[in-house]
Amino acid sequence: MNLQQLEYIVAIDKHRHFVRAAKACFVTQATLSMMVQKLEDELGTKIFDRSKQPVVPTETGMKILAQARRTLAEAEKLKGIVEEERGIIAGELRLGIIPTLAPYLLPLFLKEFSEAYPQVKLVVNEYTTGNITIMLKAGQLDAAILATPLYDVSIYEQPLFYEKYFLYVSAKEKGFDKQYVLPKNIDLSRLWLLEEGHCMRSQMMNLCELKKQQETKDTLQYEAGSIETLKNIVDRNFGITIIPELATTNLSAAQTKRLRYFKPPTPVREISIVTHREYLKLRLVDALKQTILAAIPTEMKSNKRVEVLDVEV
Repeated sequence: MNLQQLEYIVAIDKHRHFVRAAKACFVTQATLSMMVQKLEDELGTKIFDRSKQPVVPTETGMKILAQARRTLAEAEKLKGIVEEERGIIAGELRLGIIPTLAPYLLPLFLKEFSEAYPQVKLVVNEYTTGNITIMLKAGQLDAAILATPLYDVSIYEQPLFYEKYFLYVSAKEKGFDKQYVLPKNIDLSRLWLLEEGHCMRSQMMNLCELKKQQETKDTLQYEAGSIETLKNIVDRNFGITIIPELATTNLSAAQTKRLRYFKPPTPVREISIVTHREYLKLRLVDALKQTILAAIPTEMKSNKRVEVLDVEV
């Protein structure tokens, strides 16, 4: 048994296909199949059910795969220890980020980080908060940027900045001529929300004291997958939605007029860079943290507002 064999079975589980897994590992299918077969023979059990398409792990195989990921993560830590001791900022950093943050934050720092640290391969993927925490614990992600606090003792949180929430109101909506709005004054039947799975949806429901009346008589109920979709619906149709501060930075003059403030204390979300407690590439993560902080407006990172909304994972 060797680490290469473990990498092969993890790749097969990811792609659920021997040919695609072989391409991802830069080997022939024959080589990959032979090495996996040797591992199965050595362990005396089948890891994958090859009779099904896509290929799926057996019940025992799922346990082996979980241990394989932990073993590969531990092996990677050995390299991290050496790099930390040498002060080297290099290697691969697998970063997760929540979809309500990615379109607005990533463009602010990706170019600068790549230019400052050319020896780092930054691999970024969007996931919901729930999936991110699972992947951090499984060693499938090195770090993530998301809304906190998570109240998970196995996750280490480093707050980056505090992002205010704004109301975004259609020009057709009545009763929003004032600059400041109380959450209790929002007509829930006119409020567009993100779909289930987004932590921001949970924050909005708590803010508006929504246990949302499912017994609604509305003829249309739609939950969007992105903030941009919500904004477009409000722009072209009717209703209101709630957007975070970074989503307001590229608004047109007409769109800016649709923004309304919440009456103080202003609701905010805390944005942090998080890692698993046992993670070792601390120098690399700190380099990413400092690059992000340099790109964020000073008031967002220095002023912790009063009402930080809790995250429900």
